[in-house]
Amino acid sequence: MTVWIVFLALIFLFLALDLGVFNKNPHIIKPKEAGIWTGIWVSLSFIFSIVVGWIYKNGLIDNPTDITPSVASMKFITGYLIELSLSVDNIFVIAVIFASFKIPQKYQHRVLFWGILGAIVFRGLMIFFGVILINKFSWMTYLFGAFLIFTAFKMLFKGDEEEFNPKKSFVYRNLRKIMPITSHADGEHFFVKRKHITAATPLFVALIVIEVMDMLFALDSVPAILAITSDPFLVFSSNIFAILGLRSMYFFLANMLEKFSYLEYSLIAILTFVGIKMLIIHYYKFPEWVSLGFIALSLAAGILVSISRKDKE
Repeated sequence: MTVWIVFLALIFLFLALDLGVFNKNPHIIKPKEAGIWTGIWVSLSFIFSIVVGWIYKNGLIDNPTDITPSVASMKFITGYLIELSLSVDNIFVIAVIFASFKIPQKYQHRVLFWGILGAIVFRGLMIFFGVILINKFSWMTYLFGAFLIFTAFKMLFKGDEEEFNPKKSFVYRNLRKIMPITSHADGEHFFVKRKHITAATPLFVALIVIEVMDMLFALDSVPAILAITSDPFLVFSSNIFAILGLRSMYFFLANMLEKFSYLEYSLIAILTFVGIKMLIIHYYKFPEWVSLGFIALSLAAGILVSISRKDKE
């Protein structure tokens, strides 16, 4: 429990420094600043993979499957890359939500900050129950594997789907029935008083919609990471580090997503690979370097092809 407590304490310390020191005053986050923070979070994640190896080497956490330190580090990085790559679609949706509710750029960071706190709780619960299901019912791996392959084929053969409109979503329509909602923002406040009535501002509405959408995206990402390992600490820590870096990555990539149009095929390849891995896990286990190499190569190929095609156009 000591490792879990220290890890969670460090995460909340990072978040406290983020909102209380580095982003104390609301401001528009420029691509350069977002790029620096993206680099910092990615660097911290790779540094933490070394810490993970040290933790498992010294037996500081339960290790029922006798994972070696080097394998533990690779599993962490693999899970981190999977979650980070699957977050690309999440960035598209977040951009649409902010545009729909007309959230000023300087307050978007605040919405994402509180969204991450909720995501940590919900992801933690999903991972907890997901690990229990896999460890208790071995056939659940087939169910998760089939679901991931189904998701990959759905992405591959999707047609011209109707554009996502947050104001027509189930969440927004039902939220209006529960509480008053004002269409006017009041600075960085989530609630305002209007004629003795407390009403939710667009910031709060956007926060709730983003939170629910994150839970839906987690239905893909959590099973995908469980295909790499069912070790609770590795699954949770890799997931959380990817979520922490999502904010800066959003501000860094939000205006450049069209340049990476072929990255979706990388996500399809990754989902298919981890789905197949779960389906055959009781018969054959891929070496860790194969999983890590395939995922890294898929992401690199998607990025390079997108850039080269965009340059030609």
